Amino acid sequence: MPFNKRYFYLIELQYLGFRYHGWQKQPTVNTLQRMVERTLAFVLNHKNFKVLATGRTDAMVSAQQTYIELFIDDDPLILEEFHPLFNKNLPPDIRSLSIKEVDDKFNIIQHPKVKEYQYLFALKEKFHPFCAPFMVNIQEDLNIELMQEAAKLFEGKHDFRSYAHRSTEKTQTEGEIIHSELALNTTYKANFFPNESWLYTVRGAGFKRNQIRLMMGVLIDVGRGKIDLEYVKQTLQPQQYHIKLEHIAQASGLFLNKVDFLDI
Repeated sequence: MPFNKRYFYLIELQYLGFRYHGWQKQPTVNTLQRMVERTLAFVLNHKNFKVLATGRTDAMVSAQQTYIELFIDDDPLILEEFHPLFNKNLPPDIRSLSIKEVDDKFNIIQHPKVKEYQYLFALKEKFHPFCAPFMVNIQEDLNIELMQEAAKLFEGKHDFRSYAHRSTEKTQTEGEIIHSELALNTTYKANFFPNESWLYTVRGAGFKRNQIRLMMGVLIDVGRGKIDLEYVKQTLQPQQYHIKLEHIAQASGLFLNKVDFLDI
């Protein structure tokens, strides 16, 4: 039996997730994985490939920077020819930023990495409809200073079981958040954006399903005065307080801002 040589490529992507039902391929709805794999099949003129992603974003969640690993058997890619053609045929709301070859020792899922997510929102007056794919409109006033204090409580090593949606006893929920900050948005601008908007930034090695949206839900409830800082501290002590969080913030304001692979 002839030996099939396998080639490995790391592809950097960004996308607007507003019209997709998340990354993972599903039989009855349009997803990002479906569109990326359809484009690959068209450009390569075959389906003899496999794709793995750094993680699976939820429906309507976008990415400024993320990665997929492409596995191809037999014939290597000519990158300077493949990459422009791949980009040309991707939908307009998906773009490939770069591609490079990696070796069989690289594993996109297991390789150490740090992810940074951001959540963009505006308060009070209803904003321009063009803002909807990028930020959430909370049509009330919130106590931003108290929310900023609460955001800092997430930093450090904690058991995030209260923030792991549909977790089981076997789910590994302990982790570390390197950075958690709520600040005035000075990064993202458009002439149809409201005069003032807010940006929550959180950075860590890994996050559980809906974890950041649950964290954002807690911050919003703090801002509304529904819960206090002591309650937030209790959510980070699940063995003692057994708090089950229910407020999952809207998805459209959330995006994966960047992924940093360590040592590659």
